[in-house]
Amino acid sequence: MALKITTLAERPEFAPSLFEMDHTWHAFVLEDPIADLFYPFATTTYADYVLVADFEEEPGRLAARGCMMPFLSGGSELPDDGWDGVIRQGWLARERGERPDSISALEISVRRDLQGTGLSSLMLAAMRERAAGLGYRELVAPVRPNNKHLEPRTPMAEYAFRTRADGLPHDAWLRVHVRAGGKIVKVAPRSMVVSGTLAEWRRWTDLPFDRPGPVEVPGALTPVHCDVEQDHAVYVEPNVWVTHPLA
Repeated sequence: MALKITTLAERPEFAPSLFEMDHTWHAFVLEDPIADLFYPFATTTYADYVLVADFEEEPGRLAARGCMMPFLSGGSELPDDGWDGVIRQGWLARERGERPDSISALEISVRRDLQGTGLSSLMLAAMRERAAGLGYRELVAPVRPNNKHLEPRTPMAEYAFRTRADGLPHDAWLRVHVRAGGKIVKVAPRSMVVSGTLAEWRRWTDLPFDRPGPVEVPGALTPVHCDVEQDHAVYVEPNVWVTHPLA
């Protein structure tokens, strides 16, 4: 089937259903409050930075989406707060009327029934092309390795740099980035932070959260820290910074 990838600004008809696509994100991942500084504005302020894809044989039915955000780095090292940091810095730059000097990928989501078909690689290539077309010399990405959840106790600093016999990353999603021309730079140790009461975590995960200490949650890259006495639990997710030089 022929895939068409454009910006949301070019295909505004996708705006109402942009976040209704059937996906595989776990509920707790969607509770990072920093996301509110981007996603409510994705279909308006940032429509030029959102990519949408559909097949010519299924026009108007979203197959995948990709979100980017311009931000002001000031030449500083990539932030330890990764995903959260990019969104916060991007939002602050916009509010202050400052000109962004960098651009970061935020997510690539593929419709559930199309996962494993190579669409993520095509979306990443389109994202690189779009960033270059906007005049950026580099696309950065706080990457969420897609198999890290299988090893929640393994430090990300160990997992991120693990390679196969052919020298490519052990993790499949990191492998896609490296094959596309990306370079693994460093770990963002607190890229996303999700906190909530124990009742909220029970609702998000269907787990009891009735004992203090680390709780392994399906889909989480590291254990969630549970404090029963204080009635809260906190998830601090590390990501992996990848840089993509652009022609």
